[in-house]
Amino acid sequence: MILVATMSLNPRFFSQPVRYLRWAAIEKPAIFWSLILGSMGPAMFVVVPPIRRALGDDPIPKIPLTYPSTFPKPPPAHRGAMLSRLQD
Repeated sequence: MILVATMSLNPRFFSQPVRYLRWAAIEKPAIFWSLILGSMGPAMFVVVPPIRRALGDDPIPKIPLTYPSTFPKPPPAHRGAMLSRLQD
């Protein structure tokens, strides 16, 4: 009686993940490295911000919504007199 091996040459990921990763690194390196780099993406959301703060990268300052005036503001008591002169 001859026993036939039921295991295929291509390992399945969920039954043998380490063996599949070794096989994919040799046979299909593009898929292997895309899985490695793709799995690093979500971890960057947690790891990178504390490192940036530790290195001194401050948050971007908010953009001003109004243009700052270059003229000094007159004291409040003189404002009314200035407005009446402008309306004449």
